[in-house]
Amino acid sequence: MRRVVITGIGVISPIGTGVEALWSGLLEGRSGIGPVQAFNTSAFPVHCGGEVRDFQPEEHLTRQAPQSMGRCAQMAAAAAKMAVSDADLTLTDAERLTTGVCLGTTTGEPLEVERYNDHRKADDGEPVAPSVFANDPCAVVPGRVAREIEVFGPCSMIPTACAAGNYAIGNAADLIRAGSASVMLAGGADPFSRITYTGFARLGAIAPERCQPFDKNRLGMIPGEGAAVLVLEDAERARSRGARIYAEVAGCGLSCDAHHMTAGHPEGDGAVRAMAAALKESRINLDAVHYVCAHGTGTPTNDRVETVAMKALFGEQAYKIPMSSIKSMLGHTMGAASAIEAAACALALHTGVIPPTMNYEEPDPECDLDYVPNQARETHPSTVLNNAYAFGGNNACLCLTRMQ
Repeated sequence: MRRVVITGIGVISPIGTGVEALWSGLLEGRSGIGPVQAFNTSAFPVHCGGEVRDFQPEEHLTRQAPQSMGRCAQMAAAAAKMAVSDADLTLTDAERLTTGVCLGTTTGEPLEVERYNDHRKADDGEPVAPSVFANDPCAVVPGRVAREIEVFGPCSMIPTACAAGNYAIGNAADLIRAGSASVMLAGGADPFSRITYTGFARLGAIAPERCQPFDKNRLGMIPGEGAAVLVLEDAERARSRGARIYAEVAGCGLSCDAHHMTAGHPEGDGAVRAMAAALKESRINLDAVHYVCAHGTGTPTNDRVETVAMKALFGEQAYKIPMSSIKSMLGHTMGAASAIEAAACALALHTGVIPPTMNYEEPDPECDLDYVPNQARETHPSTVLNNAYAFGGNNACLCLTRMQ
């Protein structure tokens, strides 16, 4: 079976644009969470979000006019270009035919829906801009990426909510292993929107000031936005061109709780099965896992259930495995979340350092594992898991390893 490796990373996040900005920010414990600027939050009881404020699409996009694209497509295409540059990837005309795009998202282009809604509410007799309808379908986004990079292989969008980035990366790796693609650009993207913010606010799931995963006094998640795209390629191809290899995509495990539309299974059933499936595909034993990048939203239920799932699968070994949540710094970037977290896992393997869970102050008796509180840690992991759990009970776990 072909081995699949990560050779390039492109990121747009609330703590910075580019892989260096992301990684230095995470290791320093920098927060990208603050008062929402994109829209008026006076109608809500909460007012904080993880917005991207330093992204200028015209600095990255050359083949398409940024104003002709939705924000999700802008961020995804820009992240893809950064990943290609980071990988020092040059494609022949023949290779462009077998290089594809696979992305994940939660909402696609919700700002286009908002534009349409605002126009209808204004009722000023002016026609709706055609771009609203052209940009809205989420399947347009990977096509925009393919056009910007000029690649013509498999192209798809997987909208499995907050687990979508892991789904996309796992699917892209499968295409390479099957010989259906030689290189894939895989990840996820989601923009900040009133629609998303309203939904989570109505659920009472948004924390008033900060995200405190696994802390006893955690009060909820913080909505965010961003994009991450990874360059995946056949390991032999990467080695033959002398590419820097961040990590190997060893396996991916998928499951569905089939339990509730918004709540995970109370005993973490689907989460356990996703992690177990990822390790089985990777042919890696439980005692070989050195770090887990947690879904870690900061909601009371998620963090407790994720802890339960870790103990159910690993037993006493769970207490020896560092597990942290970078959502404490970024907020929950929806469909981009597990893609950004996969980038963080690859960087942890590459640098030997794992990022912390910030804002951790008081231990919770129900969450009693090692959450790497408030300070990055040098552990030199060789095998890591990246967990993602989504509405609808969609669970996805990636297993990444240091390339041997």
